[in-house]
Amino acid sequence: MTAPLAGYTVGVTAARRADELGALLARRGASVQFGPAIQLIPLADDEDLLRQTQAVIDVPPDVVVATTGIGFRGWVEAAEGWGLGDSLLAALGTATVLTRGPKAKGAVRAAGLVEAWAPVSEGSAELLEHLLAAGVAGKRIAVQLHGEPLRDFVEALRRAGAEVVEVPVYRWTGPADPAPLSRLLDGLVSGQVDALTFTSAPAAASVLRTAAEEDRLEQVLDALRYRVLVVCVGPITASPLARVGVPVIQPSRARIGALVRELAVALPARATRVKVGECSLELRGQAVLVDDEPRPVPPAPMAVLRALAEDPGRVLSRRVLAGVLRKHSGREDTVDAHAVETAVGRLRAALGAPNLVTTVVKRGYRLAVEHS
Repeated sequence: MTAPLAGYTVGVTAARRADELGALLARRGASVQFGPAIQLIPLADDEDLLRQTQAVIDVPPDVVVATTGIGFRGWVEAAEGWGLGDSLLAALGTATVLTRGPKAKGAVRAAGLVEAWAPVSEGSAELLEHLLAAGVAGKRIAVQLHGEPLRDFVEALRRAGAEVVEVPVYRWTGPADPAPLSRLLDGLVSGQVDALTFTSAPAAASVLRTAAEEDRLEQVLDALRYRVLVVCVGPITASPLARVGVPVIQPSRARIGALVRELAVALPARATRVKVGECSLELRGQAVLVDDEPRPVPPAPMAVLRALAEDPGRVLSRRVLAGVLRKHSGREDTVDAHAVETAVGRLRAALGAPNLVTTVVKRGYRLAVEHS
């Protein structure tokens, strides 16, 4: 049986755990293109974190919100490196500790603390509702951030009368080597990437920022809005994309494995399927399943096949197909009849069944199906 993601190219923007995500995608048949969108600032070098850690020690908070496991562990480890570990844990030990999910809960317990409450949804929205319902006026609340400011969360607490200490436990900058991300954007714009995955909001923001810096934001947004399947690990990750109108899907649980399972169902569901004679064709991103056998198809012939499959059996003239190739290549110069014939010949060879695409003399080409 064909792997669910065979024939598709999936982009990975993650910096942390990118190899793990890539391996899960490859195991399901995908070709993976890596384009790390961010890099992590070492905690030991983060002066903002040191300053806020000292603020928490000097005036212990009433409530501590731990949002991620890696972030909370990193905070404690960084404090230990500065010789402040015991002081930080002593300050946190006097507070009511809330955790957003099981990984944050595990990190809190590993530090010798005990959480008072965690939302069933593992979401920040439910966590905020709990805090506001309990009343936060006059309380000092330390919020461990997770890569991007939780502006709405923090502002809602402040409007309700809380004093909020934002703790930037790990921060991001652009990638150390921007070339892989730029190549990933090339693939998005040219139609060679079928899905794009995000595991953090900073990575999503970085992709948009990089596209703007390279003066192709509108092209990238067009791909993300209308052609590429965008998959985010959770709603916070999706927020920078949602703000610019990019539709996303996300798993019910914010886990990498769940993200891959969601993608492995959603991406094949978008495939075009058509019966041509006795053969079943399934048009995937960079390949066609011919009776469930994957057949790689080059980009230009695939563009021709997609045009023919929009209305199976309809004849498309060489002039129309020349326009398809011209749009695909992005070239303004004339694509002649010879280029169309070459693309059709390569398509027939790639499919391994020349009779699937029929020449209609003096009219053009069509898939070998009967009109319904």
